[in-house]
Amino acid sequence: MNQTVRGGLKRRQVLGAMAALPCLASPLSARAEERLGFGELYKSFGVLGLSFSDKVNRLKGQDVSITGFMAPPLKAEAAFFVLSEIPMSLCPFCSSDADWPDNILVVYLARKQTFVQFNAPILVEGVLDLGSWSDPETGFVSQIRLRNASFKTV
Repeated sequence: MNQTVRGGLKRRQVLGAMAALPCLASPLSARAEERLGFGELYKSFGVLGLSFSDKVNRLKGQDVSITGFMAPPLKAEAAFFVLSEIPMSLCPFCSSDADWPDNILVVYLARKQTFVQFNAPILVEGVLDLGSWSDPETGFVSQIRLRNASFKTV
């Protein structure tokens, strides 16, 4: 009943080893992430302007995913883009973080990827980073970002 396969291993040993492979591989291939929506990014528009939601503050520094649309990049070889809640045909960067819209976030890619059309929905995964930050290369200012990110069309 327990047939021997190549190399002297028993069929049961081979099947048992194969069954364990997904468990061993999953931590390396899948990001532990939490899903965000644009409506969950901020909690108020009071006198002090936007403030991050409790969920966003809790997830700072963790892997998250969010679905949106890629705003057209300023240049084809950029390693970042703006993710928006709705399709945008123009880049939405503002001159200061005081005017920062509540329905976009900046995505810094882990490696270069080919950009997609502005009206194609994408799923983005990356590490959530918060607070006013000015990109030293471009001078663009952002309030919320995904770093070490990647995306795929959905």
